[in-house]
Amino acid sequence: MNHELKKDGKFSYLELGEGTPIVILHGLMGGLSNFDGVSSYFPEKGYKVLIPELPLYTMSLVKTSVGTFAKYLKEFIDQLGYEEVILLGNSLGGHIGLLCTKMFPEKVKALVITGSSGLYESAMGESYPKRGDYEYIKAKAENVFYDPAIATKEIVDEVYATVNDRNKLIRTLAIAKSAIRHNMAKDLPNMQTPTCIIWGRDDNVTPPEVADDFNRLLPDSDLYWIEKCGHAAMMEHPDEFNTLLDNWLQERNL
Repeated sequence: MNHELKKDGKFSYLELGEGTPIVILHGLMGGLSNFDGVSSYFPEKGYKVLIPELPLYTMSLVKTSVGTFAKYLKEFIDQLGYEEVILLGNSLGGHIGLLCTKMFPEKVKALVITGSSGLYESAMGESYPKRGDYEYIKAKAENVFYDPAIATKEIVDEVYATVNDRNKLIRTLAIAKSAIRHNMAKDLPNMQTPTCIIWGRDDNVTPPEVADDFNRLLPDSDLYWIEKCGHAAMMEHPDEFNTLLDNWLQERNL
């Protein structure tokens, strides 16, 4: 995806198409390109796709938390003048979407989560990231996917550069700790927003039982599985992901 980033105040973002806004939230080690499949499909279906660059590594350290990013997302929606939007988040992005929905339910028409944190954070904390060891980083990146070939050299190099950048490493660990603190098990039963849960059956980062828990705890949710799929379903099986989400949006008249 080589589209120009738009600037509006402190926000940088991609904007594609016209129609109902879908705001996409990337994960901690993810980027805007993770959603190439979604951003090329849904503008053709009458949606406007918006992908803000989250300030994961530029926010002051004391403010680097899931809660701050949820407020940043609300400011982004307000800045662009939208009454309400559909949120779609992967991994940490799903967690930010969940917390934003809890804090500002009037702004979120529907929520879509895939491989989301918010209930199970051990994978974000553990011994990762380990600085300097390229093969270790490569193995961790490959473990995100069912098919390790999806973890291209470009993806591995990007993660390796992130964990060997002291500023980014400190913030990565701060975000991981914040995600653990912001466990949402007690919040989910009170959240009435329609939620689509799309999960990889072979997700090693947030295992399948996490998706079952989200579905059980959220009052108005639907759960869909993608077989032979890891933590980033929209990257590994973009066509199936898009079809599942498109069908759900149509069924819900969104």
